[in-house]
Amino acid sequence: MYGIREKRRRRRRIRIAVCSVAAFVFVLAAIYFGMTAYFRTHFLFRTEINGLEVGKLTVQEAEEKIAEDEGSYLLIISDRDKNLHQINGSDMGCNYKPDGSIKKALKKQNPYGWIKALFRGNRIDVKTPMEYDEAKLTKAVQELDCFASENVTPPTDASIELVDGEYQVIPEDNGNELILDQVVTAVEQAVSEGDGELYLTDEDYVKPELTTESATITDAMATINKYLNAQIDYQISDYDEKLDADDIIGMIRLQDDYSVTIDQDKIADFVQRLASKYNTYADVRKFKTSSGDTIEIGGGDYGWVIDKEKEAAEVLANIESGETTKREPVYNQRAQVEGLDDIGNTYVEVDYTKQHLWYYENGELKLDSDIVSGNIASGNGSPDGVFKIVYKQSPAVLVGEDYESNVDYFMVFAYNVGFHDASWRNGQFGGQYYKTMGSHGCVNMPGDKAASLYEMIQKDTPVVAYYREPIELTANNCKISNAYSYVDPEKKAEEEKAAQAAGQTGETTEGNVAGGDAGAAEGDAGTAQ
Repeated sequence: MYGIREKRRRRRRIRIAVCSVAAFVFVLAAIYFGMTAYFRTHFLFRTEINGLEVGKLTVQEAEEKIAEDEGSYLLIISDRDKNLHQINGSDMGCNYKPDGSIKKALKKQNPYGWIKALFRGNRIDVKTPMEYDEAKLTKAVQELDCFASENVTPPTDASIELVDGEYQVIPEDNGNELILDQVVTAVEQAVSEGDGELYLTDEDYVKPELTTESATITDAMATINKYLNAQIDYQISDYDEKLDADDIIGMIRLQDDYSVTIDQDKIADFVQRLASKYNTYADVRKFKTSSGDTIEIGGGDYGWVIDKEKEAAEVLANIESGETTKREPVYNQRAQVEGLDDIGNTYVEVDYTKQHLWYYENGELKLDSDIVSGNIASGNGSPDGVFKIVYKQSPAVLVGEDYESNVDYFMVFAYNVGFHDASWRNGQFGGQYYKTMGSHGCVNMPGDKAASLYEMIQKDTPVVAYYREPIELTANNCKISNAYSYVDPEKKAEEEKAAQAAGQTGETTEGNVAGGDAGAAEGDAGTAQ
């Protein structure tokens, strides 16, 4: 009997325990699901929105708390140099403007996770858009330190400058000048979205118009380097002459718009120096005579003459090509021989004082002859200087103001003046005839000598004619042929008159006065006798 009662008691206790557990589980379930239901309309425990504690708050309560917190809204602005600037929300008239983001955040949370939230918390980041006063916001931006004039460095463009004789690209300076409208727009967007931080980028700054990568700069430097790479190696015997970067750099002109040109005046200066150095036209030369002594003789029309206009055009083209060019200068007159001695060893030598001429061919004497030159007493002295054979004619008619003479051989070397036979001399050549009984300017020769010379001599052969004593030549052919000893009679008279007026005595002479172009046109008659 006792056993039966004990079993009954045990069963009762089990039922009570089961009921208690069931009741406890029910209570826990009620609590769990009750809290779950609660958190369908409230934020979970330890929930933070943008760092603000909103746990157990409804959407409205959270928005009210956020609005209250946004009253202390602060926007931190980081510029390109990582300097920090800040604007208070109150300075921009900011107010929180709910846009449904908080409600959406609540819907996204898992209400069943409220227990886990007790231990781990729940962090939510949402946009908290703000309303603002446009005028206040713009003013607040304008008053930032980064817009103060003393803190602003405007950008500077890249440039090309001549530094220590070398063109160099000077890099741009980006400066730190911000674009106000751009920054205001960026701040407005940040405030509208409730962002607490704003990072300014290069797009918010005034940029240099020209950088080292700009085509304007790179193209200009490419052109400059191309020009400086050019070189002209002049092919002139006995000389080493060139135009290279040292000369070209002074000819380059960099315009304000970075176009690159070559200064034509500088080219002209270079060509003039070239001509002054290498032109031998009418130069005073040292000449070793057949008598063994050395004289100085200038004037005449023989020698090298650089065509300055055409040479300048070639120099410009060569520079613009950017290449190395090997060539001789552009000449409009050439001598027979290149180099320091442009007369060479084939020439006619005429010694008016000794009344004799010599013809050398390749250094070998081929002919010499007595002559009769221009009449000194009548002012018809033959022109002295360095000339060249202009043309030959056989037979020829020599026509003057009051005469007409036939000759078999005529070899012109100066204006209407040349070598020719003179049968009327009856074999009387040499001596002192020229002083009083000389020709009108031509060089008279015995017929056989003239014939031989005519057969041997070629056009452009140099003719060196000189006097051994001072002389004044006044004839028109001496003027036109640029005779070395030509004196302008009118100028001399003026100088003498001026000297007399000043109480001076004596005469002044002037030699080597350049006349017109030397030489005569093909077929012109010379001056005979």
